[in-house]
Amino acid sequence: MSKARLEAFSDGVLAIIITIMVLELKIPHTDDLYELLPLLPIFLSYFLSFIYVGIYWISHHYILHLASQINMKVVWLNINFLFWISLLPFVTAWSGENSFAKTPVFLYGIVLFLSSSSFFLLTHALKVSHDKNSNLVKEIGENKVGKFSLLFYFIGIISTFYSPYISLIIYILLAFFWANPFKKLRILYFKN
Repeated sequence: MSKARLEAFSDGVLAIIITIMVLELKIPHTDDLYELLPLLPIFLSYFLSFIYVGIYWISHHYILHLASQINMKVVWLNINFLFWISLLPFVTAWSGENSFAKTPVFLYGIVLFLSSSSFFLLTHALKVSHDKNSNLVKEIGENKVGKFSLLFYFIGIISTFYSPYISLIIYILLAFFWANPFKKLRILYFKN
């Protein structure tokens, strides 16, 4: 399989995920602005998930841009990543519809953790399939940031038992943290 096919397939899946999430936003049958307030948790969960899909799409694009080749292990790990992130519309809707109750937020955290874990494995597989002097290996490095994120997703999951809002704050902070992934790579990419 070519790298271009993998990128196109992944782009398509991520676009469908965003489409499914936006279709969950129901239009109120009133023109009263006050009637939008009950929809606030739904919109906020959509917003956070949209940011996460965007972060993963950008990161995915950047690492594949640097990859000189892919193998079947990378293909299957990419499918694994897409599976976990494809659950995001479900947990997004469930969390929003239930005003960030414990169980939906707990499962939301599980999906974020597994999406991050699978992306971590994907980047690791790409790294080991390239020469140690390649731009991809230099950019990924030891991926301490990925390990750091996994730890905080886990803390967010555990925090749900105390307060789902603490978990949400952790997930929001991680989204802000990841909103600027691979800064060096972005500079390198736009120079070419």
